[in-house]
Amino acid sequence: MAPQKTTWTVNEIFRRYGAEFEARHRLNDHERTVIAHLTRCRTEAMGGRLQTCERCGYTRVLYNSCRDRNCPQCQSLAKERWIEAKEAEAFPFPYFHVVFTLPDELTPLVLRNRSFVYNLLFEKVRETLLSAAGEKKYFGAKIGFFAVLHTWGQKLNLHPHLHCVVPGGGWDEGAGRWRESPKKFLLPWPVVSQRFRSLFLTSLRAAYRAGELKVAGSKFERRAEFSALVKKLFKTKWVVYLKESFRDSTSVIRYLARYTHKIAIANHRILKVENGEVWFSYRDRRDGNKRKVLRLRTDEFMRRFCLHIVPKRFVRIRYYGLLSHRCKREALGSCREFYSLPPPEPPAARTWAEVLCDVTGVDPYACPACGQGRMTETLVPAANGGRAPPGEGSA
Repeated sequence: MAPQKTTWTVNEIFRRYGAEFEARHRLNDHERTVIAHLTRCRTEAMGGRLQTCERCGYTRVLYNSCRDRNCPQCQSLAKERWIEAKEAEAFPFPYFHVVFTLPDELTPLVLRNRSFVYNLLFEKVRETLLSAAGEKKYFGAKIGFFAVLHTWGQKLNLHPHLHCVVPGGGWDEGAGRWRESPKKFLLPWPVVSQRFRSLFLTSLRAAYRAGELKVAGSKFERRAEFSALVKKLFKTKWVVYLKESFRDSTSVIRYLARYTHKIAIANHRILKVENGEVWFSYRDRRDGNKRKVLRLRTDEFMRRFCLHIVPKRFVRIRYYGLLSHRCKREALGSCREFYSLPPPEPPAARTWAEVLCDVTGVDPYACPACGQGRMTETLVPAANGGRAPPGEGSA
């Protein structure tokens, strides 16, 4: 049995049990690469910096992070950089946080076709929001939004959904002016839900008929089984709901930053690893959002975590309409000019150490021993000829 620890992380679980897990499961090259990054993150294998206090002589080694976007230890700096950029691009409208969820009945298809289904989810949410908002009877203006893919539920089960951030306003081409949406939301929810369901299922059925879905070895090889699934899903109510609304664009961006760089499970939720089982907390939304504890065998915990490894080169955060990369600069400038608002101040360039100090209140160059000296650094090469990740910062 593994020795007791007071603090466990996803990384430590893979370090202890990952080799045995990889031997028992069929993983693709990308999944194996991610696991290698998790096991090496913030260890001597990544190299780092030896810090020495110039006053009292205290020394410590800070090992580099792997910077893999699937790593629970490596998202803080990226999240803060993202916040800085988005705050400078905020429209002067209220913002809405909208969630689009795929039904659980699609899980067997998603497991075999993750990249395809996730891309289809993005595309049909884009089509739903932009087309409905453009119709005069609903809102009648061009809008923009960005969407973030999450694939997990609280128990690490497969639960694909998109978190969308929608500014509550848009450009009315006919009137030649900017329009602000109603306070509740710019579109009626039954229209959004039904249109999303129809667009997604129609495209999914077309992909099946064109042979674009991997269904070999499943019951959906039989056309009748697939048709029955689609027919059933056309009759069910799909979950699309307004999670939060904000009058202040800065608050919604900081709130949504918790979602943009979130990983399937945060390390603080892992309570202990004991007798080959991982104990972690979760919130049971079916029981008043009560916090509960789930126990999984280490093998099952790692299997579920791997369900949520982002496919290679897959883009998790996407921008559409007025917020698309080719439109947002001109649209934002036009909107601010219309409302006589000054351009935002560009974010100040900050080092990783300054970002860390702002977020945690801890100066990484202050000596933790004497509290008065400053830490000087020398590089520590990666062990066994390994390579440290490019870019700034470390642990």
